[in-house]
Amino acid sequence: MENFMEKQTEYEQEIDLVSLFFAVLHKYRQIFAAAVACAVLFGAVGMFKHVRSQKAADLCSGCGIVSLEWHDRGHRGPCAAVELQPEASALLQEAVAAQGIGHITPYLADLRTFREGEGQFDVCACNPPYFTAGPQSTDAGRAVARHETDCTLEDVCACGFRLLKDGGKLSLCHRPERLAEVLAVLRAHRLEPKRLAFVKNKPDAAPWLFLVEAQKNRRTGLRIEPDVLITAGAAMYGEVK
Repeated sequence: MENFMEKQTEYEQEIDLVSLFFAVLHKYRQIFAAAVACAVLFGAVGMFKHVRSQKAADLCSGCGIVSLEWHDRGHRGPCAAVELQPEASALLQEAVAAQGIGHITPYLADLRTFREGEGQFDVCACNPPYFTAGPQSTDAGRAVARHETDCTLEDVCACGFRLLKDGGKLSLCHRPERLAEVLAVLRAHRLEPKRLAFVKNKPDAAPWLFLVEAQKNRRTGLRIEPDVLITAGAAMYGEVK
């Protein structure tokens, strides 16, 4: 992951709005490194594209990497960025105010109780905490971002179901070792997994992340998408030329 971050210099310079946050990420890189990767993936991979005017929610938004990546790629519909940690949410608030971005609304809120616009969203995305056990950081912010202390997988899926309209889509990225659990919890919340892709550093490597898209109240039928390859800070979808 460190190599991935170091190779991004040229790519970051091409993203006018998101580049503001990469200056901050030196301090917070251990908390938000995965969020950066997911922002690139959610924005660049075809399975997560959404229409320009759709209503979107960025859950566990951190300092808004995903929301701003969506904006940079043309999304102009209402976007709710829901984040529990005040410092991270404040960074996004400052950025959207400075850039005059009116369609992204940062919410300092707990997604377990967040109900603003419930049943109205077309798409939600989340880069949730990955770990349920193991050593936790002594830094409270890092601990909350990495471990399910204040936000569990169940919480994310319940919020996604609550916010989405019928047929709306929830996109998640998570660790491969929790794939079976993620699919089971999604289905338990009537979010049917529809598309799945594995993220790799190179074609012959084991995946280190997966992306899944589920739809609210839809029939079964899961499609496995081509692997997403992370090369020099860019997401390459499918075959590498």
